[in-house]
Parts: sequence; structure tokens; C-alpha cells
Amino acid sequence: MTSSTDAGPTDQPTPESQPERRARPERPASERRVRPDRPRPEATTTGPRVRTGKPVRRKAEGQWALGYREPLNPNEQSKKDDNPLNVRARIENIYAKTGFDGIDKGDLRGRFRWWGLYTQREQGYDGTWTGDENIDLLEAKYFMMRIRCDGGALNLAQLRTLGGISTEFARDTADLSDRENVQYHWIEVENVPEIWKRIEAVGLKTTEACGDCPRVVLGSPLAGESLNEVIDPTPAIEEIVRRYIGKKEYSNLPRKFKTAISGQQDVVHEINDVAFVGVVHPEHGPGLDLWVGGGLSTNPMLAKRVGVWVPLDEVPDVWEAVVSVFRDYGYRRLRTKARLKFLIKDWGIEKFRQVLEDEYLKRKLIDGPAPEQPTKPIDHVGVQRLRNGLNAVGFSPIAGRVSGTVLTKVADAVERIGSDRVRFTPYQKLIVLDVPDDKVDALIDELEPLGLQAQPSLWRRNLMACTGIEFCKLSFAETRKRSQALVPELEERLADLNAQLDVPITININGCPNSCARSQIADIGFKGQLVDDGTGNQVEGFQVHLGGSLGFDSAFGRKLRQHKVTTGELGDYIDRVVRNFVKQRSDGERFAQWAVRADEADLR
Repeated sequence: MTSSTDAGPTDQPTPESQPERRARPERPASERRVRPDRPRPEATTTGPRVRTGKPVRRKAEGQWALGYREPLNPNEQSKKDDNPLNVRARIENIYAKTGFDGIDKGDLRGRFRWWGLYTQREQGYDGTWTGDENIDLLEAKYFMMRIRCDGGALNLAQLRTLGGISTEFARDTADLSDRENVQYHWIEVENVPEIWKRIEAVGLKTTEACGDCPRVVLGSPLAGESLNEVIDPTPAIEEIVRRYIGKKEYSNLPRKFKTAISGQQDVVHEINDVAFVGVVHPEHGPGLDLWVGGGLSTNPMLAKRVGVWVPLDEVPDVWEAVVSVFRDYGYRRLRTKARLKFLIKDWGIEKFRQVLEDEYLKRKLIDGPAPEQPTKPIDHVGVQRLRNGLNAVGFSPIAGRVSGTVLTKVADAVERIGSDRVRFTPYQKLIVLDVPDDKVDALIDELEPLGLQAQPSLWRRNLMACTGIEFCKLSFAETRKRSQALVPELEERLADLNAQLDVPITININGCPNSCARSQIADIGFKGQLVDDGTGNQVEGFQVHLGGSLGFDSAFGRKLRQHKVTTGELGDYIDRVVRNFVKQRSDGERFAQWAVRADEADLR
């Protein structure tokens, strides 16, 4: 079923799949030669001539399965020139010795990503500098490094190692991402080999944490222990990572490929390229429901159900088939159309299933039922009983911001209560498993001074943010750093409403249109951009999205025409719109439902 990315398919392209020929330019009518001696054909009908127009030929999309192997953009050329996984040897043997200035630009701005490394933003440049034309100025000599944490699962040795690397090599930075990863900043290339040595010694890695490849696999923080999950998919996640991650057959995809696998709906499966969600088949029992084609960014699309039930032991094979369809049929001409969601949109789910079964799996899949939709996000914050009779305690930092010092102190506290299991979540949260009843309160009290709350306010619990302009070259606005001040501000300003709010109000703050913080699916979503401050100056600000959600009524947020707020206005705006919601909502009504029917004036 698999084929090397260095070798093309054996089938020859059909005439229909050949690249289009350059059309001959049409000469103006005044320059055309008239031949009066040529008789004109007589009309065969008495009715008016019907103009049919020329058929439109679509440009080749660079699909490997149709015979297109020549790169159609610089990114594809770079991957063909050298498989990005090969850059590790150059980092270890050359760049760690020469330093930043010795790094080849093709490696620096491309292949480094396959090993979890992006250059971070140079300090001192505001959002007016954001753009490819300023890349040489914006590119600092330091890296963001992403540690891959599949399923969000860590033991204490791993957590201590992450804390130590942060304090020694990353200026005590550590952020919990909404992909269950840890992200460092201020990493120097000279220290990368030592960091790899330390994390790999405890079973962690940065392999394919970024790049056009299969990235971290999201999994439930309570996998195997939750009283609410249909099935524990941990064996499938581990097998996928073991079989396929770091393998060159899957390291050259059209673009990034995101996976989520859970026995319950706590991994935002609707916005992943492929997802498996626990469901019970009336005849076959517990298994997983397959979804494909989700993704946000500038063209958001929700994943679609394939309509099949997959038994646990077949999940790795079906995953491989889906990623192989994307590799071979995915669009490689334009980066803006290179996600799986665009192929699903053009093909439709019926054709996708047919190709998946006939060309890759070589067998039919079992039709299956849809899982029941949840009515609110499942973030696992707070205390809940586990199957083993112990407890999980979920803690909420503000927008995932922690530090190496904090992670080390968490490891110390967790060891004292006798546990060895910590989990990260797709909502930038941290969960401690296996907490005895008589140790729950002590753990909560010990972690609260570290900025980790198990009984957080609605605003701390339900606010997410991306990295923002503090470190990201693509950002127009401050986000995660701004959130550290925004949450306490909202807690104070909206304290009088807490008793009246029996539903969560999610707030997602994104620094640019790429939606790393999922602005389109929040109750109140902010998308960073430059806005006019009213005096003709371009300042940091946000476009507002209202009423987005996943689960019970999945939909993207409503955009208000020409409605933008500056960074300084965030608190005022949230205060205003939340008070309007509380005043106008009906019993049990969620914010997303109200935002759809509310008058535009009440949303501004």
C-alpha cells in the first residue's frame, strides 16, 4: 500500500491528466486575414446560433497519483531536493558547530521544521513589519522548539526533563499548546543536539512536530481511565507513532496532517485532517467512527464523517490509508490549497471512501453509526473519578503559559502524592492522574500558587491564545502575553455575573488568520490584524468572530461587517457583549445560539 516518496507511481498519466499546453495568443480581428474565395457553409437551422464558449481546463494540481512529479512551487522543490528528515545530521554535525550564521537558508526556513524548529520573531518589530518581505529582519537567531507529546501523555521523568531543558536552554519558557505539545523559545542551534539527547533518553522526541508530515496525534488526557469513554484507543496511537512517524514514505505530504484519536469527544475531532472517535456499533460493539477533512486557517472547513465503524486493531491501517490518499492525491500546486480538506471538498465523501477502500485498503469498511454530540467542550478541568478508583485533577494555567520552573515543581508535587502520570490537553490544560482521595486538596493547594487552578473562573478556564507577536513571525498582535493580564481583568469586571452564567463562554485569541488558537470556533473569537485607530494610524487589533462552536451545534463564528477592536479594547468589548448576552438570553440558551439571533448592534 505504501510507496517511497522518492519514487513515482508506475502508472502513466492519462491524456486528461497531462499538463495543459500553452495556448496560442489570439490575433486582433483587424489583423486577421480574410479569404473571400473560401465559401461559407450554409446555415442548417433557422434558429439563432447558440454560443457555447470554450471549455475551461483546470490547471494541474501536482497530484502524484495522476503522474505529476515535477515540483510546482519552491516548497515542493525543496522537499524533492532533499528529504527534510535528512537535515538532522547537518544540525548535529555542522550547524551546531558553525552556529546560526552557518545554516543554509533552505534548511533554516524549510527542513528544520521536520525536527520541531522554527525561527522566532526578532524583538522590537510590531505588526506593521509582519510579512514575507521583512523576513530577514523578523527572523531572530533563536528557535521555537516543539516537543512532541502524542496523546498528551507524560511520566514524571519526562516532565522533569522538560522542566530542566526549559530552565537551562530556553530562558525558563514553556507553553502548553492546543496540540498537547510543549513549546520552548530562545533555543540556540548549538544546544539542539544536547536537547535531543536528553528528551530521547526519556522517550520523547521532536520528530515531525512541524512540517508537511503527520504531526502529533491528539488523544484523550483520560484515555484508559475515563468513566465516559467508549473505548481506550491508546494502543492505536502508540502503533501509529511506532510504525509511521519519522518514516520517509510519509514525510513528504502536500502540507501538514493533523490527527485526533479518542474514545470520547475531547480532542476537537471536527477540525483535524483525520480523526477517530469512540462509538458503539449495534452489532459489532465498541469501535471508532472515522472523520476526514477538517481544518481552520483562512478557509475553515469542518471534518466530514466517512460513515464507517473501525475496530481498534484496524485503526493504524486505516490511518495509513488516509494519509496515503492525501500524499498521492493531495494538491501540491498551491500551498493555500494543499490541505486534505480541499480534496474532500472537490471529491465529496463518497468518492473519498471509494478510493480509500478500493485503491488503498483493498476491502470494504463496515458502515457505522454517528456518535452522540456533546453539548459543551470536554476539557477535564476539576476533579473526576477514574476507573482505577483514584482521581484525575485538571488544572488551568492562563492560555497554556507555564515555565520550566513550574513544570519541575509540578513533578515534585505529583511525586509526593504517589502518582507518575501527567497529561496535557487540546485546551492548553494540565491533568494529574491517579490522585488518592485524601491527597486531592493538598495537590490543589500546592499547585495554585504556581498559576495552576483546579477550580478556575469561567474566564481562566475558557480562554485560549496562540503564541502571538511576542515570538511568532506571522502574528500582527499580542495574544498569549496579553491574556495574562486580560484574564484577571475579566475576573474582576465580570464577577457580578458569575452566578448568572450556567454555560461556558469560550474566548479564543489568535494573532493572525492562521487560526492556531481556533478563533472561528469560539463563542468570542479574535483574529489578529492591523486596524485603524481612528486617527489614521495602524495599530494592533482583531477582527471579531461570534458564536462559533464544536459539538452539539458545530459552526463557524459570525463575522460582523467592518467590526474590529484594538488590543486595548479587548476587555471593554468582552464586558459589553457578555452583559448583552446575560440580559437577553432565554433559559438554557448557549452563547452561540444567542449570537445567531442577536441584533447586530448588541454584538458590537
